[in-house]
Amino acid sequence: MINSFIKKSKKEINDDLRKEFILSSKDETFKKLCNSLKTKDEILMKYTTKLESTACELKNCSKCKSLNMCKNEIEGHVYYPIKENDYLEFVYKPCKYQKEENKLKERDNKTIFFDTPKVLQTSSLSDLINEKERSNILKYIKEFLNKKINHEKVKGLYLSGSFGSGKSYILSAVLNELSNKGFICVNVHYPTLLRRLKQSFNENNYDEVLDEIMLCDILLLDDIGAENNSTWARDEVLSVILQYRMDNDLTTFFTSNYTIDELDTVLSETAKGIDEIKSRRIIERIKYLTIEEKLISKDKRN
Repeated sequence: MINSFIKKSKKEINDDLRKEFILSSKDETFKKLCNSLKTKDEILMKYTTKLESTACELKNCSKCKSLNMCKNEIEGHVYYPIKENDYLEFVYKPCKYQKEENKLKERDNKTIFFDTPKVLQTSSLSDLINEKERSNILKYIKEFLNKKINHEKVKGLYLSGSFGSGKSYILSAVLNELSNKGFICVNVHYPTLLRRLKQSFNENNYDEVLDEIMLCDILLLDDIGAENNSTWARDEVLSVILQYRMDNDLTTFFTSNYTIDELDTVLSETAKGIDEIKSRRIIERIKYLTIEEKLISKDKRN
């Protein structure tokens, strides 16, 4: 077979390559990839097999929702062609999930804040006063930190309570402590996040913002329930975030002026009517991710 191939004329070889290329071009992904390279067919057909590999990996990426689902040869990367004069160079380019993970790891182990007040950005566990109403919460925090630092599985905290009681400060201090230990932490004021996500539609970085929140090691959704609830906020944002974090056992904290049961009622009501089923799904995810504590205290802000 080898001798037979050697005896083939250059024209016959090119004819065989062209036939293979034309056959592969019937695949829509392969065709779009070739068109995007803006290169002559005479060059592209020399790389048909490699281009088929790229097309296959691009199809994998179109169905992928996280690094854990990656089916490509190298996790988080796509075998991709780059045009260099009259030939193609193939490299492994990071996908959007890998880029986001790389970006998070480059943040020098500092908590990432989304529209969070400066006082919370500098909060510290050493500033917490062991008052009677905080004793259970501080006990939880001590046990939580010991387990988390030792990479043991541990639930987050849903901290509800009165306005200005220090809920956000306490959990922000926990995140700052964990970021110093090497964990990637994100602190989000949830109502403001929703406004930012709406704005990101126009800036074409919606997925980038949402992924940064979904993929982090430790997440604090601060002041949940204070937003103007809508089906979009509940079903397309909150539900997606919580489902991903539940599926991947990622630690999640919440603060709210509502108990979990009260939040159930709040989330069920939108301008389009009452939907108790979708609200209940959110609540079940929160209960899976957290234990609930209440903090009833005088207003610390005054």
